Amino acid sequence: MKLSVFTVCTPDLTPEQLITAAAAAGIEGIEWRYAGIPADAAEESPSYWRHNRCSLDPDMSSERLQMIRLAVEQERMRSIALVPYLKCGDLDKAHQAFDTAQQLGATMMRVGVPRYDRQRHYEDLETEAVRYLSSIQEMASQYGIKALVETHHETIAPSASLAMRLVGHLNPAHVGVLYDPGNLVHEGYENYLMGIQLLGPYLAHVHIKNAGWIRSSDGRWQCEWMPLLEGSVSWTQLVADLAAAGYDGYLGVEDFSGQFGSAEMLQHFANVFREQLQQHGQEV
Repeated sequence: MKLSVFTVCTPDLTPEQLITAAAAAGIEGIEWRYAGIPADAAEESPSYWRHNRCSLDPDMSSERLQMIRLAVEQERMRSIALVPYLKCGDLDKAHQAFDTAQQLGATMMRVGVPRYDRQRHYEDLETEAVRYLSSIQEMASQYGIKALVETHHETIAPSASLAMRLVGHLNPAHVGVLYDPGNLVHEGYENYLMGIQLLGPYLAHVHIKNAGWIRSSDGRWQCEWMPLLEGSVSWTQLVADLAAAGYDGYLGVEDFSGQFGSAEMLQHFANVFREQLQQHGQEV
């Protein structure tokens, strides 16, 4: 297994600063957030979702993309994935994102699945998603980039088993699953090893973050992001299960806890997970 970073969690860094910090931590892969900064957020402090300086704007020029690709390669790293915020059914935006991913040299890209908000029946949403993903598979094959469905709360793929309902009829060479145990804390938890076994060849990537449930002042339970080693996900168990299943892909940090500054967070992540991998006989 290898280590990567999803740039959503380093919003204060420019792409060049992120490349330098990730290389210093010994991280091997970068997953680029693909989204623009809203005009009304330009003067705000850096933040994950609005003024994220480490995002690649969809309007970014090919020349700028090539500069970023070369900067990554000069550090002997790889841009492993592009992570856009695509809506299910929007094939034009998917084409644009696939083209950008190809220019970066990425081999994976997240695609959209419908949200679930109780307004539409699950079966209708599933039918829509399956139709869309069939078209996405054709694009993925043409571009040579694997499309990823992420296990994510508040969508129709909050767990490994529900993600498999969407991708199980497709070719795992072209469409896979981004397994996110931190998201499963919010919604969709299944025994880790069972979920990994169920995904089988569709398991394409793993995100690393943590979350836990706390009781608010009004007595209600709510799920919040937490430091990597303090939430509900047992990374010792998860890494053991991934190793037992023969997973040899990337572990990509997406830490939203704010426990450390960006550069320190990357080094902390790398230190913790190198130790975890060494304990399970993995070369790092």
